[in-house]
Amino acid sequence: MPSDSNSNNIPSGPEIITFSKVGKIYEPQGTVALSSVTLAVERGEFLCLVGPSGEGKTTILKLIAGLEAPTAGTLMKPARVAMAFQSAALLPWLSVYENIAFGLRAQGTPEKAVEAKVREQVALMGLLGLEEKRPPELSGGQAQRVGIARALAVNPEVLLLDEPFSALDAKTTAELHDDIIAIWKKTRTTIVMVSHIIEEAVSLADRVLLIKKGAAAAEFPIDLPYPRREQGEAFLHDVARIRREFFKD
Repeated sequence: MPSDSNSNNIPSGPEIITFSKVGKIYEPQGTVALSSVTLAVERGEFLCLVGPSGEGKTTILKLIAGLEAPTAGTLMKPARVAMAFQSAALLPWLSVYENIAFGLRAQGTPEKAVEAKVREQVALMGLLGLEEKRPPELSGGQAQRVGIARALAVNPEVLLLDEPFSALDAKTTAELHDDIIAIWKKTRTTIVMVSHIIEEAVSLADRVLLIKKGAAAAEFPIDLPYPRREQGEAFLHDVARIRREFFKD
């Protein structure tokens, strides 16, 4: 039966998110998405979840976002959480401006404040001149920038990123990596991101958590300066130690 201990209360201390023996079973099939996950995310941290497909990473994001509820254990998180999806998930009939404004208006934000916040995000995400375009007119990278801008516009305490760069070319991905790090350093918004690419996780996060078989299998602090040299000895060492655990039975 669903747990009664899922809460939007922020944990005390430095943690902003805590999972304590959290499980998730999807009925009626009885599919176990998470078995018993215990983890904590600190305020201002950039945490990246990696692991084999179908073993619980995106389920963790959905629980933090409030899109799913745990069936066991205790989850504590803040109320202000926003998520950017792999496909950007823009409303195709709305302009870039209106897509970014959508969440703000849903919150009842006064229109002058909406305009100021949208303009701020347009500048921050490099979208100047695209405000009146609609999603079908955008490149993949531009659309993903709009999706991230929409998420940031509501001033979340936690930003969730679900493989946001997986459909983009290498050049656009590298540019967005730089943008995300710059935004994180400027705002210190807590970021939890899912990636299938270990090199990407090491490039971005200050901690990588390996999720296997519905549980947190291992964690790896990443203590490298930004920007990170992907061919540097320390970078390759961190990639190698995560890869060893990733492929371990």
